[in-house]
Amino acid sequence: MKYVATFLVLFASYILLAGFYVQELILGAIVSIILTIILAKLVNYTIDYRFPVKLLVFIFAYLPVFIWKLILSNIDVARRVLSPKIPLNPGFVKIKTDLKGDFAKLALANSITLTPGTLSVDIKDEYIYVHTVDVKGKTLEENTKNISGIFEKLLGGVFK
Repeated sequence: MKYVATFLVLFASYILLAGFYVQELILGAIVSIILTIILAKLVNYTIDYRFPVKLLVFIFAYLPVFIWKLILSNIDVARRVLSPKIPLNPGFVKIKTDLKGDFAKLALANSITLTPGTLSVDIKDEYIYVHTVDVKGKTLEENTKNISGIFEKLLGGVFK
């Protein structure tokens, strides 16, 4: 199951990027088979029976929220840049995550980094260290709520 799912994801990604020509399909299949063998042996991951449900939660719950937060962050950063007096309060903050797996923490850190104005710098145990252009909270709980609150809640439904 692990090999088949990995191959299908890699091959579908290749087709979406390359096209539907016969030569591209053959090359995509060969590359996908090689990468499937390498990834399945080097990376420890499992695919369980709840994968389709988790994928739907990711696509229809997480992605719209992420895109909305991305738009809001872009507007906020653009407003700061275009403002005559640049309103900045930069700094590093520590946020706590209840996500358990490394991949879940990576997805959260990447979500934080991809929204403009924030950059995930390090992950240590259950903490993520983030640089932000506007530190709004004064406590660990406030910073966690401001930066990762909704992302973590939705990613928890995908990765738990």
